Amino acid sequence: MRTTRPARNACETGPCRAVVTLRLVDRRTFLKTSGGLALGATAASLLAACGSSEAPATAAAGGTAAANGPKRKVTLGFISLTDNAPLVIAKEKGFFDQYGLDVTLENGKSWPGVRDKLLNGEFDGAHALFSLPFSVATGVSKIEGDQAKAKSLRVAMMLNQNGQAITLANDLSAAGYNDLPAAKETILGKGAKTFGQTFPGGTHDTWLRYWLKAAGIDWKANGIDLKAIPPPEMFNNLNQENVRGYCVGEPWNARAVAKDKGFTTIATQDLWLNHPEKALVVNEKFATENKDVLKDVMKAIFEAQKWLDDQANVTETAKIIGVEKYVNATPAEIEGRLKGEYDLGAGLGNKTFNGNQMRFFRDGDVPFPAKAYAVWFMAQFVRFGHLTELPPAKQLADQIILSDLYAEVASSMGVKVPDTDMKPFEIMLDKVTFDPAKPEEEAKRP
Repeated sequence: MRTTRPARNACETGPCRAVVTLRLVDRRTFLKTSGGLALGATAASLLAACGSSEAPATAAAGGTAAANGPKRKVTLGFISLTDNAPLVIAKEKGFFDQYGLDVTLENGKSWPGVRDKLLNGEFDGAHALFSLPFSVATGVSKIEGDQAKAKSLRVAMMLNQNGQAITLANDLSAAGYNDLPAAKETILGKGAKTFGQTFPGGTHDTWLRYWLKAAGIDWKANGIDLKAIPPPEMFNNLNQENVRGYCVGEPWNARAVAKDKGFTTIATQDLWLNHPEKALVVNEKFATENKDVLKDVMKAIFEAQKWLDDQANVTETAKIIGVEKYVNATPAEIEGRLKGEYDLGAGLGNKTFNGNQMRFFRDGDVPFPAKAYAVWFMAQFVRFGHLTELPPAKQLADQIILSDLYAEVASSMGVKVPDTDMKPFEIMLDKVTFDPAKPEEEAKRP
C-alpha cells in the first residue's frame, strides 16, 4: 500500500532554512553586517513564521549594544524648547534604547542651570546653546569657583539649525517683518527700552544684538536693557510688560502670536540662513571616561534627527514634545512653525519657509559642529562689548569641539562630514562675509 508523505513543514524549505542557519551565528554580528534593523526585523518575522520564540535581538544599524543587553545609564539635560526634539524623540521613539542606553532627560529650567549641572557632573550632556561653552570659556558667562572648569565643556554635535525668532509687542507692529529701517524708527520712536534674551553670549543674545546693530540701534547709547530670561518665561514677561520684545526659540514666539500679544519681526533663518543653534554639549569627564557611551548617544541622536526631518512626522513630533514634562505647549503652537508655516501676528500676514525652517539633519549638514561658527561667535563677543579683546578663538574651538570624535561617529553611520569648515561664509541680514581666518576684522566692525 502506498503511503502518502505528509506535507513538509514550512521550516524544512524556503526562507526558514536560512533562519536555521541564522541560529548558528552570532545574531548581533548578523544584524550588523546584513543591513541592521530592516533585515533584523525580517529575520524575526521568519522565525515567528516557524513558530520559534527565539527572535533575534534587534539593534539599530551600527549600534554597539543589543537592545536586550545591559543598559548604560546617561543623564541629559534640556530646556523647554521645540529644538529639544532630537533628545526627546531619541528617548520616546526608542532610539536610545536600541543603542543599549538608559537615558534620563531632566529639565534644566534655565541655561545657567544647564551650565552648572554640566560643570558639576549632574548632567553628562545636554541640549544647549551652541555658543554656551565658548561664552563660559571666555568669561562672558561667569561661573563661581574653579575657573579651570570654565574650559571643560565640549561640543559633540549639533542638534538643529534655524527656527528661532525675535518677537516684539503688538504696539511696535510698525516695525514690520525684516525691515531694519522701520525697526529702528519704531523702537526708538516708541522708547522701547527692555528686551529679553536667554543667556549672555548665547545664541539668542547674539541674534538680538546682531539685529539691533544691523538696524543701527546702539543699545548702550539708547539705554536699552537686554535682560537674561529663561525661555519658558519669555511670553509671561512680555504679557506683563516687563519687556517690549525678546529673542528666543520656539514655541515661545508662536505663543505670543497665538495670544495676540506679540508678533514675529524676523525669523533667524532670515538673519543667517542655516545658522547653528543648539548642540549636544557634554562635560569633559563624560567625553573622556565614557567615550563609547557618548558615541552611542550620538548615534541615537543621528537616528532621531533623520526621523525628525521627515515632514510626515511633524504632527506626531508636536504631540510628543508638547507634553508638560518636555515643552508644555499645545501641539498647535509647535506644529505650524515646524512645518515652516508662520502666522507672523499683528496683521502682518503669513510667511512660509520651504525647507529652511527649523531643521535637524538636512543630509548630514546640520549635525556637523563647525569650528568656523565658534570663531564667529567669539568675534561677536568683542564686537558687542562682552569682551575687550579677541580670545584665542581657533585654539578654543579646537579644544572644545570634538571634531575627531564627530567624524568617527558620523562615518560609522554613513553620514557625510562637510569639507567647508574654516571657509568664509555670508550672514544674510547685512550681507557681510566672515572669514574665520581673520576674526579680528569682524571683532572691530562697527
